[in-house]
Amino acid sequence: MNLANKLTIIRVILVPILVIISLVPIPGEFLGISYCYWIMNIIFILASITDKIDGYIARSRNQVTNFGKFLDPLADKILVLAAMLILVEDGNLPAWIPIIVLTREFLVSGYRLIAVEKGGKVIAASIWGKLKTATQMIAISFMFINIQGTNIFANFLHSDLELIPLIINMITTVLMTISVIATIFSGWDYLKGGKEFFKDK
Repeated sequence: MNLANKLTIIRVILVPILVIISLVPIPGEFLGISYCYWIMNIIFILASITDKIDGYIARSRNQVTNFGKFLDPLADKILVLAAMLILVEDGNLPAWIPIIVLTREFLVSGYRLIAVEKGGKVIAASIWGKLKTATQMIAISFMFINIQGTNIFANFLHSDLELIPLIINMITTVLMTISVIATIFSGWDYLKGGKEFFKDK
């Protein structure tokens, strides 16, 4: 197994660790943020970094494998959705956002299955897909340091927020809004570009 695939597997392993940390009551805080959220954020950031590194290594060393093609995007989806659901449970993220993300992933996965079955070429990720991934990762990282645990969108303009929490909330809200828009448009790109696969001959 090459290095790129090992990094992908590490990213998958970090997901259950992230979930376990969210369930363990860790006393104490730093800068008004609980140690639990600091640890989860570090794990999430490390996992996100491996996503960039393993792709670069696979391409630069010509180590692209079928295993990597299968597991790499799957690991990304599991990581993002796991983090989002943790944030939903803690009241920091509205549930409709991961619902949109999950719906998009199901539609794209279904499209890919039909494309492979009909011998078509799977459409490469567009700029919308890359924007979606980048903004999701950054926004989730900011959510883990959302000091006062305020739900984005719902508390965006609350006057009782202090300056730093308000800034974090604003940045997170803007980034997550961009990611939702990019999620919808990237999904539409896939379906529009492969519409011929849905026609019965």
